[in-house]
Amino acid sequence: GRRIELPQRPTRIVAQSSAAAALWDFGVRPVGVFGPHKLKDGSPDPEVGEVDISTVESLGNVWDEFNVERYAALRPDVLISGMYQKDTLWFVPEKSKEQIEQIAPTIGVQLTGRSLVENIATYEKLAAHLGADPDAAGVPAAKARFEAAVAELKRTVAEKRLKVTFITGDADNVYFANPGNFPDVKFFTEQGLDVVVPEKPGEDGFWEAVSWENADKYEVDVIFHDARAQSMTLAEMKAKPTFARLPAVQAGQVYPWRAEQRYSYLGHAISIEELTANLAKAKEL
Repeated sequence: GRRIELPQRPTRIVAQSSAAAALWDFGVRPVGVFGPHKLKDGSPDPEVGEVDISTVESLGNVWDEFNVERYAALRPDVLISGMYQKDTLWFVPEKSKEQIEQIAPTIGVQLTGRSLVENIATYEKLAAHLGADPDAAGVPAAKARFEAAVAELKRTVAEKRLKVTFITGDADNVYFANPGNFPDVKFFTEQGLDVVVPEKPGEDGFWEAVSWENADKYEVDVIFHDARAQSMTLAEMKAKPTFARLPAVQAGQVYPWRAEQRYSYLGHAISIEELTANLAKAKEL
């Protein structure tokens, strides 16, 4: 709800890793990133996409980590992050939010309550405001790849007729994603994918928490699990006996879900191609 006006076009941009990845695909080169961008072995986290992490300053790599002093030293013109909840910048710590906002203006891209295509278009428009050249960044080719991936997804979904769910987990519970609140999952349903709609999502509307003892609450042919580096791994989930006994697990039909894929044509072309390839090899149970 705030309009950001600057005396000149910003060039020193700091962005949360997923936002940085989207902007990078549209031709913007941030000077700093925060949020997941480096794995334990030093390689780029998938969430940061094509960003060359050797050329950007790291301000924090995990939740609640943000080096304010290093941020100020970068002399940022603007900070950019996505927003899953209204007016809450993703990965900007609550404890240092006021300090961060005093250093430079902040731009939040609202992600929930909008379609996947709308979110991509918003980042494309934002990149243009920041001076990016979409042709030079290869955007037309990426858009064509995205559209081809969507068409193939539609064909595969129509042929296979599979029931699927998207999940994450922790020590106590498995969480079933509510497709209406995840723009990517909602988009998959719009292409015809039959996704479980949880009966009792929590107050925020994102997940239904179910104890591992009741992991079989929904009958599905395919499970897509949150594959972010900070999330519970598939091996850890399989250590839960009730999960290991699920038909989809027994059949080997558990595949990664890129739960925080960047909102660019390239990013979601890659995700949709992977999703479609996994659906193509699955069968009804």
